[in-house]
Amino acid sequence: MNKLFFIILISHQLLVAQSLNDLSFGTDTSLDLVSWNIEWFPKNNTTSAYVQEILTNLEADIYALQEIEDTTLLKNIVSNIPDYDCYFKSSYYGGLAYVYNTNTIQVNSKYEIFTSSPYWNAFPRSPQVLDFTFLGDDYIIINNHFKCCGDGVLNSNNSNDEENRRLQAITYLKQFLDDDFSNKNVVLLGDLNDILTDDVENNVFQNFIDDNNNYQFTDMQIAQGSSLDWSYPSWPSHLDHILISDELFEDFQNPNSLVSVIRIDDYMGGWDNYDNNVSDHRPVGIKLDFNTVNFNPELVNHKKRVVKVVNILGADLNINYSGLIIQFFDDRSVEKKYILK
Repeated sequence: MNKLFFIILISHQLLVAQSLNDLSFGTDTSLDLVSWNIEWFPKNNTTSAYVQEILTNLEADIYALQEIEDTTLLKNIVSNIPDYDCYFKSSYYGGLAYVYNTNTIQVNSKYEIFTSSPYWNAFPRSPQVLDFTFLGDDYIIINNHFKCCGDGVLNSNNSNDEENRRLQAITYLKQFLDDDFSNKNVVLLGDLNDILTDDVENNVFQNFIDDNNNYQFTDMQIAQGSSLDWSYPSWPSHLDHILISDELFEDFQNPNSLVSVIRIDDYMGGWDNYDNNVSDHRPVGIKLDFNTVNFNPELVNHKKRVVKVVNILGADLNINYSGLIIQFFDDRSVEKKYILK
């Protein structure tokens, strides 16, 4: 068989998933967190089966979920996934929830913040905090679902302006993190209902963006990239974000770490099937890999992150491999390279 044809054939087979059985995300060497708005769960009587299969196959350590209307149904789903448990606090207005792997994380505490009436304008849904331990280190994750809608213009003189309400939420959260968790491993995520790429005067996230010594939106490059990879294709826009504190910057720079919008619709035959039966939002996941053993530096393209490296037969490589390799990147591109030792 012609070698070039064989390479193209293998690349095609690896890129094109046939079903949800091919869906994957989490690994044994990384902390895997997924934020997912499961639009008014459940959308119909097929939603629960899809969601159970998706949660099972992604194998994340923690799922931060939004718009969970039927908490009993979600509990039933999670009970069918070995070693996973779930947590709810609010049971109204599309509540927030955590689903987590009890074998990989130890929950230290879980609670809501900004629950009293002075904060209701900024937070129609009170943020949920999960304090947990993973591989001996402590982490704080904060799940959010901000006020929706607006015209893209921040009106600082109107407290009921949708953009202003989201700015209020960001202001409260940043002060909370600065005051209470300045030296902690913090991940703030969720459906934040606004885009990262607005101009400065209309950008509700500017306080975090400006403080780039202490905080980073890990999905900024996604927001600046192709709309095909955004979390809310119906608009299209990218509304679901993952922010980390500076304590996690080095871990995120690990070549095996990544952030990605997980295009589940690709595994369900297209967007319409996914949107009609599961959600109008795609999940966004972050993988923080703590493995200090890196591949050959020649395999790392510093403008994008390597997701997978295989030989022409599709097998994973060891660190001493020499020959033709195929690299898959988090922007869905594929490159071939010949490595000499």
